[in-house]
Amino acid sequence: MFEVREKPQMVERALLVRMSFNRREEEEDISLLNELEELVTTLGIGIADLMLAHSRSMHKKYLCGTGKAAEVVEYARAHECDCIVFDNQLAPSQQREWEELAGICVIDREEVILDIFAQRAQTKEARLQVDLARMQYALPRMARMWGHLDREGGGGSGGGGAARGMGEQQIEVDRRLARKRIDRTKRELEAVRSQRATRRKDREKNETPQAAIVGYTNAGKSTLLNILSGADIMAKDMLFATLDTTTRSIELPDGQTLLLTDTVGFVRNLPHRLVEAFKATLEEAVLADFLIHVLDASDPRAIEFYNTTVKVLSELGAEDKPSITVLNKIDKIEDQSVLASLQDRFPNTILLSARVGTGIEELQQKCSEMLGDRVRRRTYRIPQYRGDLVALLHNECKVISTDYEGNDVLTTAIVPAKIAGRLEEFAAE
Repeated sequence: MFEVREKPQMVERALLVRMSFNRREEEEDISLLNELEELVTTLGIGIADLMLAHSRSMHKKYLCGTGKAAEVVEYARAHECDCIVFDNQLAPSQQREWEELAGICVIDREEVILDIFAQRAQTKEARLQVDLARMQYALPRMARMWGHLDREGGGGSGGGGAARGMGEQQIEVDRRLARKRIDRTKRELEAVRSQRATRRKDREKNETPQAAIVGYTNAGKSTLLNILSGADIMAKDMLFATLDTTTRSIELPDGQTLLLTDTVGFVRNLPHRLVEAFKATLEEAVLADFLIHVLDASDPRAIEFYNTTVKVLSELGAEDKPSITVLNKIDKIEDQSVLASLQDRFPNTILLSARVGTGIEELQQKCSEMLGDRVRRRTYRIPQYRGDLVALLHNECKVISTDYEGNDVLTTAIVPAKIAGRLEEFAAE
């Protein structure tokens, strides 16, 4: 009733537009417009053309002046477009003004991302988060959906209820229903988050270390988790292939266990309401012991994407987390000077190709080093009559091997620091 409209079924040809207000930032504007093309293509919408429109200043009605607005509309008509997609964020009033001027569907970058998220969400939590973001986006835009009823209103020259048309009354009814549904969705989401918190506490009781894979969308995070864990998570060459967090247990070279979580990818100009809506998902990054920040080294915008990810992590309060930077997709780089430049910008990085498996062992070793202060690999010589200590090792630690020598039990295990102190006198040379 008050959902964002389903564009993929309605739109065949779209004109993509970005309003530029500073010619010195033209390169960045073109880059964002190209990214919008990837986003719209992900929705399956045909693209007629891309247009970078310059305006000296920002205007309230159309973002640009009326002359430039008429130029954009004329260009869309000349290309027989049935939709104009703006990379800039449009206020509800601006969206209505553009639709009245153009006579066709007009949407912005945020609505495109919301539609992609709606198509991709799989788990209950992700669906609730997307529904909440879509409803919050649609609520102030409901007036445009009832324009046909506004014109039916009339009657009376005085103020108050007599001057209100049917459309206004229907809008108020629907807005109340929308707010109730938003409140209900928030309660359901809170219940799901509570369940997630309970599962997290269970993991924390086991004191199993955790790491989160973060990075720009389509950097290769899911492919990396698949290789490390042997999982079969959807990993495709598309934006926002992953919306639901997936956690897998992996064993590191020194024998210790690590819980590794794949997170939703970030994107430039990510709508703030989506950052808020997905905090429950992204908080895995906040609570992790360390981060694995994956960069697509083959993309010329890698540094820019790195900065975007760091910015979003900062909003979540995870900017100071220890992290491993991974330069992924090195198999796609033909000019090695590009790779050398990235290594200069990001020293101590791991060169990796998740697709062919290059650098995986180095990454696993680095993960072990990141947890060096939490656990130790130790060998103990324990008298057989101290079965309580042998049981302690099996219950609280990860036992690698057990041998017997005379009346002693020789046990090698991955031992948490708090346990290692209690067993120090039995440590073997």
